Amino acid sequence: MTGCVEGFDAGAMDGLPLVRVAFLRTVRLVPSARLREAVLAPLADSDDELALLAEIEGATSGRLISEARGRVALNAAELVHGVPHARFINASFAYARPRQPNRFSPADRGAWYAALDVATCVAEVGHHLTRALADAGDFHAVVDYGEMLASMAGLFVDLRQVADHGALHPDPAIGYPAGNAVAAATRAAGHNGIIYPSVRHAGGTCIAALWPNVVQSVMQGSMVRLTWSGSPRFDVTAL
Repeated sequence: MTGCVEGFDAGAMDGLPLVRVAFLRTVRLVPSARLREAVLAPLADSDDELALLAEIEGATSGRLISEARGRVALNAAELVHGVPHARFINASFAYARPRQPNRFSPADRGAWYAALDVATCVAEVGHHLTRALADAGDFHAVVDYGEMLASMAGLFVDLRQVADHGALHPDPAIGYPAGNAVAAATRAAGHNGIIYPSVRHAGGTCIAALWPNVVQSVMQGSMVRLTWSGSPRFDVTAL
């Protein structure tokens, strides 16, 4: 596995356990809008028009740009092609958060975050969306998510055995910088990713796959709906 890892602290992995493991089924939740027909399709009256609109969209699509020529922290050769749901895999790495990194992914490179069960996924995405609603000052929302099921195997850093590690701190200002230091060192060492206890769901297990080709045999699963009705508490409904 190759990629661009600069300015990392090689000591960030010192003393952290490594495990070789195979997960036959992991779960990732994605908003259902990404599972629907291409957003431009209703605007086109023919295949030629749709192709033209797709070309225009491609000029600004982070995923398509990354697939064509890569980005500073993401080599186009890392991305996957010709496998089921390749666009979902590639998008998870191409669409980073420039203003705010995640726990194990920096501002200019994403990761495939998953869990061993959907309850853990719901707790994780629900926590982050609740924070977004709090920032907006309105706890009213209905969001449908689809399961993306995948298998993974290989060598992972295992933070389940280091539950007091700084990367697992619930405060993003503390946990995220520490987590990104571990992730950068993990990528530099060529390991597949990081297994860690869920910070938002007691007893849950999460996995951050740090390379696109770690995510295998992706298929769509069930749908769930998260509903906020005026308070930070949300309800979960299987669809």
